Amino acid sequence: MAILSDRDREAVKKELQKLSGPVKLVVFGATLGGETSAENERLIGEVAECSDQVTVESLNLHIDRDRAAAYGVDRVPATVVEGAKDYGIRFFGIPMGYEFSNLIDAMLVASSGVPQLSPATLERLQGLTEPVHLQVFATPT
Repeated sequence: MAILSDRDREAVKKELQKLSGPVKLVVFGATLGGETSAENERLIGEVAECSDQVTVESLNLHIDRDRAAAYGVDRVPATVVEGAKDYGIRFFGIPMGYEFSNLIDAMLVASSGVPQLSPATLERLQGLTEPVHLQVFATPT
């Protein structure tokens, strides 16, 4: 059974027409990770089917340990969003509900390599002198 409705699939296709380059979604799951890993992989696969510019690579957290470590992935389900390079965009958990639009936006940004930030924000970011680890937590409640 599909996760995306026909209406949602058409909306995703329309949004992904805005991709300015290829996007690779690297999905980490685990056979012991339970239903959420399989559901995440199904969702990401359905999104990828909406554009020929999107590819999916499925990896297992326990088998592909070196790749997981390289991506900084230590739990599942996880999805890495890459464009021409790895910009550090990660989704942990299933990006459904409010997070789904963030996944699509992340794909658009990764495809261009240009963040959609105001000139003032970009200027302030230029002043950073050391790496910053930013995490955003979302919950439907």
